[in-house]
Amino acid sequence: MELTRDEILRYSRHLLIPEVGLTGQQKLKQSSVLVIGTGGLGSPVSLYLAAAGVGRIGLVDYDVVDSTNLQRQIVHGTSTVGTLKVESARKRLLDLNPTIQVDTYNTPFTSANAMEIVAPYDVIIDCTDNFPTRYLSNDVAVFLGKPNVYGSIFRFDGQTSVFYAQKGPCYRCLFPEPPPPGLVPTCAEGGVLGILPGTIGTIQATEALKLLLGIGDVLIGKLLLYNALDMSFDFVNLRKNPKCRVCGPNADITTLIDYEEFCGVPGHDHESGSAGVDWDISAPELAARLQSANPPLLLDVREPHELQISALPGALNIPLGTLAARLSELDSAREMVVLCKAGTRSTRALELLVSAGFKRIKNLKGGINAWAREVDSSLPIY
Repeated sequence: MELTRDEILRYSRHLLIPEVGLTGQQKLKQSSVLVIGTGGLGSPVSLYLAAAGVGRIGLVDYDVVDSTNLQRQIVHGTSTVGTLKVESARKRLLDLNPTIQVDTYNTPFTSANAMEIVAPYDVIIDCTDNFPTRYLSNDVAVFLGKPNVYGSIFRFDGQTSVFYAQKGPCYRCLFPEPPPPGLVPTCAEGGVLGILPGTIGTIQATEALKLLLGIGDVLIGKLLLYNALDMSFDFVNLRKNPKCRVCGPNADITTLIDYEEFCGVPGHDHESGSAGVDWDISAPELAARLQSANPPLLLDVREPHELQISALPGALNIPLGTLAARLSELDSAREMVVLCKAGTRSTRALELLVSAGFKRIKNLKGGINAWAREVDSSLPIY
């Protein structure tokens, strides 16, 4: 893996660092990293790994670029909206550094293909946004003996660590069980400061380079916590859990499992918008019902600040997080339609209401965004 004259010039600032030098840059050229997810975290991770000269980069994703991605997913651009994310990212990485190899896996990362996809790579970087894939990434890294560089973001907060079972704890040592479904909002529901994944993703890329070069103090056994509002960095020391079901001495999980079933949620961050055919009402159907003699009550379970973006006249606003404590404000005998941004939170609200005895309720399929697309185009989509 000798460097060409052009590569020596390209990486000259690396070659001047004693801890990297010519030998280190050659290591990077012969190294390989798998980036799982090409979104907010995967964007800075893949860009900096490509710029640094990591010889082989694998990209796993099965989504397409959407305009709502561009606020934070900087590897993509307006010109690639509607195209596959892995192809959009691959084109950008090769434009940044045409000397590297970029492999793309336009497929969901599942128990059926994870071992095969991960096997050729030296380091895994978890840039995902859901719990099933995080547990899957962890377990396959443990089984194949590879380091897993973890990152997570939400609103103004981020965290990162290096889970490497051969030298320290794994993700399951820290989180043996996933949180109850619906307890942790997704970025699609709660939002994320656009620059936050840049901070966390750059740290993930840094840890990967340190692992590949064998330099510095890697975040094995440490969880870094970052808050952008007060610009604070805190560290939590982690210990290997002797009762860990995957990396412990008496581990009982020795093969990949059904992670969606384990976590109770889908392995993606997409909003389905549907509660099922028996419970859904479409936006045009609701528009017709609102013109009837006995229109249903509209229950908007979004946060109050979202009403500044778009709202339906006359809707009662009870945020999902407070709904259980405010059921007494609702008339169970009245017909009701629950709505949110895209139908995900309203589906959870509907489940809560049904369990409390409400029967005359429907979910606005696709949420107020569907209403904006199908009924009132003057409302913005967000």
